This record gives sequence, structure tokens and C-alpha cells, in this order.
Amino acid sequence: MKLTLRVWRQRNTGAPGAMSTYEVDGISADMSFLEMLDTLNEELILKGEDPVAFDHDCREGICGACSLVINGDAHGPERTTSCQLHMRSFSDGDTIDVEPWRAAAFPVVKDLVVDRSAFDRIIQSGGYITAPTGAAPEAHATPVPKPDADFAFEHAECIGCGACVAACPNGSAMLFTSAKINHLNVLPQGAPERETRVLDMVAQMDEEGFGGCTLTGECATACPKGIPLVSITSMNKEWLRATRKAGKR
Repeated sequence: MKLTLRVWRQRNTGAPGAMSTYEVDGISADMSFLEMLDTLNEELILKGEDPVAFDHDCREGICGACSLVINGDAHGPERTTSCQLHMRSFSDGDTIDVEPWRAAAFPVVKDLVVDRSAFDRIIQSGGYITAPTGAAPEAHATPVPKPDADFAFEHAECIGCGACVAACPNGSAMLFTSAKINHLNVLPQGAPERETRVLDMVAQMDEEGFGGCTLTGECATACPKGIPLVSITSMNKEWLRATRKAGKR
């Protein structure tokens, strides 16, 4: 398979960026998208040129590091992560545009690498539970109803890749934030911080400069783990509940 790649190149956050065109040949349909970029980088290194910087880690669709906009879609044409996207999704002779996440809260570090530490700060503001020190409690000491456990697990699947932000026309982080809040708020272990968690994490999200949510649904469509749009509705209810309770104190 022979492909034409148009890749975003940017030396650092303060430097201007532009698309650069490369030709790659001998690409197998069974390669992952990142393996294809590895092939490109090997060729660039042999030519004495600077390889394309891109994020990756597990390459198993778990860590969320492989943040790429491929032909205008977060993670590409399939609902998966970039590392699990295979070249069989493309055709011989295709031209493929590869860009970083586009959001004010995700500044470009270099080429396709963006700084997603804003997500870390959102989690740090409230994504934890109060746990007493000492011996580990019995696993079944706190019963959790099956619907609550399923709801929590569904939201715990969020890998923090940022596809929701990249896909949103407003650059909103509501789906990510709601997943982290709902995961803990529905469980009894998360009850002590239930109100402060949602208030603090939403406030931190706004402080980071993410856009407002208008429920267009692009975030849920792009999410490789299938976090549902109703997650945002659930978080909004939690936020209203916490706001009213705080106002009565």
C-alpha cells in the first residue's frame, strides 16, 4: 500500500506550524496506524530528518495516549483508539491528514504531541475518595447494587484520551469530567466527597479554559470507550443538587 501523508509539524508551543507532505510505500493493511507512523519515522531518520513526534504508550487501546486527528476525525474513521486503528481502513493511494488535538486547553508540545495535563488537574481537584488507613477492608463489606456497579464501571472505562474534547466544536471537556464524577459519585465509597467533588471538578474544568457544552453529541460519537451522552445529564443533576445544598448552608 502506498500512501500520501500530510502531517502537522510544529517545533514547539510558541512556533508556527504547518502541514508537511510525505510519501510512504510498502505499508501492510495489517499494520496499526502507529506502526505506519513508525515506518515513516524510520525513513525520516535514515534521511537525517527530524522524526514526527507523537504520543503512544501501551498500544493496546487502554492508556489513551495516542491522540491523533486523522482525516478530521478524532482517532480516525473507526470508533477506536489510534493504536488500534489498522491500515485496512484505508485504500492504496489515499491521502491522509494527521493532526494533533485542536483545543485551547491542549497546547501543542511538538508536532502531534499535546499537553493534556489539564485533565490531570481536573482529576486532582476531586477525583478521589476518603479512605481510612489501616488494614484493607473486606471486599464485600460494602454492598453495591448491581445497577450502580454497572453504571460506575461504564464510566470508569474512560481512558482520558481527550477525543471528546477534540471532536467537540466547542472544545468542551464535559464528557470526560462527567465520566470521572459519575464513576465515584454513584458508589458508596465516593459518598463523603459527593457534593464537593462535582463542584470542584466542574470549577477546575472551567478554569482550564475548556469550552461550554451544547450537547451536540460529537463527544460521545468519538469516544472510543463508548461513554454515553447521558453521562453529562447525570453530572448536571449532581451539580444542581450540590449547588442547592451548598446554598442552604
